[in-house]
Amino acid sequence: MTIRTLGVVMNGVTGRMGHRQHLVRSVLAINEQGGVTLSEGARVLLRPILVGRDAGKLRDLAERHGIADWTTDLAEALGDDGADIYFDAQVTQARVAAVTKAIEAGKHVYAEKPTAENFPDALELARRARAAGVKNGVVQDKLFLPGLLKLRRLIDGGFFGRILSVRGEFGYWVFEGDWQPAQRPSWNYRAEDGGGIVLDMFPHWTYVLENLFGRVQAVTARAVTHVPARYDEDGKPYDATADDAAYGIFELDGGIIAQINSSWCVRVNRDELVEFQVDGTHGSAVAGLRDCRVQHRGVTPKPVWNPDLPVTEGFRGQWQEVPDNTEFDNGFKTQWEMFVRHVAEDTPFPYDFAAGARGVQVAEAGLRSSAEGRRIELESLDDHA
Repeated sequence: MTIRTLGVVMNGVTGRMGHRQHLVRSVLAINEQGGVTLSEGARVLLRPILVGRDAGKLRDLAERHGIADWTTDLAEALGDDGADIYFDAQVTQARVAAVTKAIEAGKHVYAEKPTAENFPDALELARRARAAGVKNGVVQDKLFLPGLLKLRRLIDGGFFGRILSVRGEFGYWVFEGDWQPAQRPSWNYRAEDGGGIVLDMFPHWTYVLENLFGRVQAVTARAVTHVPARYDEDGKPYDATADDAAYGIFELDGGIIAQINSSWCVRVNRDELVEFQVDGTHGSAVAGLRDCRVQHRGVTPKPVWNPDLPVTEGFRGQWQEVPDNTEFDNGFKTQWEMFVRHVAEDTPFPYDFAAGARGVQVAEAGLRSSAEGRRIELESLDDHA
């Protein structure tokens, strides 16, 4: 059996998501399983090269996981002849400059979303990567959640008939940081540091909607800051200048209407932290992170509105669970394997920097819609080619 090794420069893996999902549960997990299997049976192992600003954290991380290569010098890492891929999980503000350096160094690039803080920068990254001829990809992990994979199966099987609408609810209460520690970093709530739920979540909703239902053609949104004061990691108060909730309407190809609420100021009264209800002429489904429930038109009851009588039927019990029918792997790891195959043997990888730019475009349109109080139509990326 042929075994190849690809060097992967990993920038920003001392953070929560970069460490847990990308380093431990993806790159190291791939090596533990013996590598990524290619079409002809060869395997690809990954050699992580850790990069970051804090030498102490990098050293501890490298020692904990038995990783030989780490540095605080990005240029040094990119100068490694054995480094084939650059991965970026830094804060959004630092991403464009670092990814640009990686492209100029001739590395294939894979990055967390959003790829940039604004649409022109995201579009420029896509142009630079295309001009340099390097393979490029953006993390779109929610597509690989079991609940959404089941939803994809229903769509492919024609379960819904004509899809009419999508309603999404995402969020949970993020503590202010005074009487209980916050579950998210303080920069998330400072616009000057690249924070805000619109820039964070609208790129997610863009690729979910685009890959399951249709591209976003227009956006109407309201972004707000419900909690104006929070406390940082040192317990010091600060002004929350970024939006912590957003209420959006997305008009999709084919006349489908999607409504998605995103909030860090909501207490959860649903089965999962994110749920999407899809209604079609032939059936409906509610999908979360792992589970998916359906109701076909043939078994849809006939509720009657009568506010004078108590409700006696259990509506949730009228839905049927969609079975797994397969084993679901970690979504981040699955996409890493796809990108490695894309680099190693040129298999298709549709989640490129152009797709990432569309996510930033939708986020920017949402913020503009909120600021101007109007519906924003999106231009095609072909108009910016």
